Amino acid sequence: MSRAHPTASCVDIVFSLPCPLEPAAQVALEDYARVLAVAAAAEVTESAPGVVSGIHLCGVSAGLAPAAERDISEFARELAAATPGGGLGWS
Repeated sequence: MSRAHPTASCVDIVFSLPCPLEPAAQVALEDYARVLAVAAAAEVTESAPGVVSGIHLCGVSAGLAPAAERDISEFARELAAATPGGGLGWS
């Protein structure tokens, strides 16, 4: 996977509002997006350290439905709202 060399099966989702997320929450978002999009890989994109502005998906063979894109964006917002620091709320 490489955002530097995207292929035809890559999809970029840009969030309307960036979400502050701790590293564990970023991994959760990547996993959620990868599974929901049936992608080979996923990587968050940051506008600043700890601030996720979107996600890059590689190996999306069937394209990405608008509903899936909305679900991924909403999950990012829910993670950010879960705790003030944008984490998962676990100790």
